[in-house]
Amino acid sequence: MELEERVAELERRIAALEGARRRDPGGGADGDDVFWALEGLKAHLAAGGADADGGVLFTGAVRLPTDERYEWQYGLPTGELLDQDWSDTADSFAALGHAVRMRLLREIVGGRRTVAELAELDGLGTTGQIYHHLRQLTAAGWLHAAGRGRYEVPPGRVVPLLVALAAARP
Repeated sequence: MELEERVAELERRIAALEGARRRDPGGGADGDDVFWALEGLKAHLAAGGADADGGVLFTGAVRLPTDERYEWQYGLPTGELLDQDWSDTADSFAALGHAVRMRLLREIVGGRRTVAELAELDGLGTTGQIYHHLRQLTAAGWLHAAGRGRYEVPPGRVVPLLVALAAARP
């Protein structure tokens, strides 16, 4: 049975590596450079003398359906993340924890920016309910009011929002 388990584990690892290679749009020309971002992060941490505990980096260069473009990156040392009070982030995650709010964010990123445009869509509730959800997202920093019933995802939150979506995928 031990040999079967070892073979199954090897097959699982190969499948994971092949899946990572397929998901990696920025790999080398021949697809062999699957961990190019990770290797860059490790080199950066080592050069700065901060590689003992490691770090976390997320980055993105995106073009939205509205043709808006955002380039963004953010990194933190592992120790700083582990030492902070995680409960301080609960409101931000809670704001994303509702299906209607996620739909509102998707629609706003896609170009529907006014309450009137959002109210025309099915499944979002009444105008009052939409305003309630928009207030929750605004209070958590995922949206800001751009005036006259218009909402936008702040530029510094576009890539983090997409990173959170990517991290939540099964």
